[in-house]
Amino acid sequence: MIRLYTWSTPNGRKVSIALEELGLPYSVHPVNIGKDEQFSPEFLAIDPNNKIPAIVDDAAPGGPLSIFESGAILTYLAEKTGKLLAPSGPERYAALQWLHWQMGGLGPMLGQLGFFAVRSPEKAPLAIERFTTESGRLLGVMEARLRAAPYLGGEDYSIADIACYAWTLAATTFLEEALGDKLDGKEAIHAWLDKVGARPGVQRGMAVPKS
Repeated sequence: MIRLYTWSTPNGRKVSIALEELGLPYSVHPVNIGKDEQFSPEFLAIDPNNKIPAIVDDAAPGGPLSIFESGAILTYLAEKTGKLLAPSGPERYAALQWLHWQMGGLGPMLGQLGFFAVRSPEKAPLAIERFTTESGRLLGVMEARLRAAPYLGGEDYSIADIACYAWTLAATTFLEEALGDKLDGKEAIHAWLDKVGARPGVQRGMAVPKS
């Protein structure tokens, strides 16, 4: 059994989607970041960085294994099952590069835009402009990729698509007003969102944790 420590954020939902898609048994342990539960000693023992998501695989070889950072968790789960990531070759590295692109670019930029443009009571125009521009650039990169291939890793759905889905959905909903015209003309992204969002495993994973 895998223990999932998560909350209802794009990063958290990456892992619940993967667990559902892979058909792995897991239990959900909500960590309410609005109440600072990520700073509890119990969670610190699992994740020294105090960020969700994190997992503990009680069935790992050698005993329970704790993993934090969503990209590392997705890679671990894919390799554990032999699914959603090619074992070798160009397709593997295509998926991994888009996974890391999300972790180093799309997620952080959209997250900062969400803070400065939406959640912060005091607006910082320079910061908003900076993160709007960079988020728009990244969405353009993603649009070009999805015009060239059906999925981010190429022909097959992979952990790269899982990593990007919840963040891209947030861009078209929660951040739609902040992004403004940066979403114009992104037909390939919208088609990909519809295709990925129609998957039953994605729908189930997006509902974790239960509100």
